[in-house]
Amino acid sequence: MSTPQPPMPQAAAPNWQAAAGPSYGGYTSPIPVVRTHLGHALASEWTKIKSVRSTLWTLGVFVVLVVGIGVLAAVVVSNSSSELHDENPLSFGFFGLLLGVMCIITLGVLTTASEYGTGMIRTTMTACPSRVRVLAAKSIVFFAVAFGVTLVAVTFVAFVDVSLLKGNGAKDPSAGEWLKGTVGISLYIALLGLLSLIIGSIIRHSAGAITIMIGAVLAPLVIALFMFSQSLESTRQALFEYSIPNQLSVFYSNSLTESGPSGWDPLWIIVGATAVAFASAVALLEKRDV
Repeated sequence: MSTPQPPMPQAAAPNWQAAAGPSYGGYTSPIPVVRTHLGHALASEWTKIKSVRSTLWTLGVFVVLVVGIGVLAAVVVSNSSSELHDENPLSFGFFGLLLGVMCIITLGVLTTASEYGTGMIRTTMTACPSRVRVLAAKSIVFFAVAFGVTLVAVTFVAFVDVSLLKGNGAKDPSAGEWLKGTVGISLYIALLGLLSLIIGSIIRHSAGAITIMIGAVLAPLVIALFMFSQSLESTRQALFEYSIPNQLSVFYSNSLTESGPSGWDPLWIIVGATAVAFASAVALLEKRDV
């Protein structure tokens, strides 16, 4: 028979205790922590827009078109024997702007839609969860850039054209005509680009948004040119009057029609359209995922 073994003594459970350490007070980070605001979003968007190559290329082509075509048209007229009969010499800047506006539209769309295409918008929204603040910052920065570049370009063209066409019977523009032909047209172009930016935010596709905006600029005028039926005369007239090319010409007191927008009316029209589009974009931003 086996001899019973005495029970082994149970080891006492160790009593673990945290080692005593120095007591610290409230920790203060060496990195300053501040509440974010619109200024930070503006600085971020300014860094983006000045860093990408598309900004330099589109604005560079815009300046070349506006200045090159605007001055070339005045040079051709000044070297000819044609008399302008008190015509506004600032109106020759219209030809360059009609083509240059495509560059502003393209840049406006790319400012927002390109971030959706690359996925960078997720990083943007993570850094600034307030979607309205992001859209507002993009809008403010883009509008300032577009307005500034357009104002410099059209003002240069205006002074050159006036000096070139003095000998061809062109009138000396009044202060109101100078204001509309420089500041007014620059505001309109910048707002048209801002509308493109908002459409890019809504569509979220660069090619689609650019196509929509170019169609909005050219389609009404092209459609009106092919409306030969007498029953469509009122529609044809409305398309002529409210087409964007005609609204651009209004700033030079050279409308394509005798009725329709006049004075500063085109500016108020584009302001209203942009405001409606901005409200729609904000509503969609709050409902859709990035």
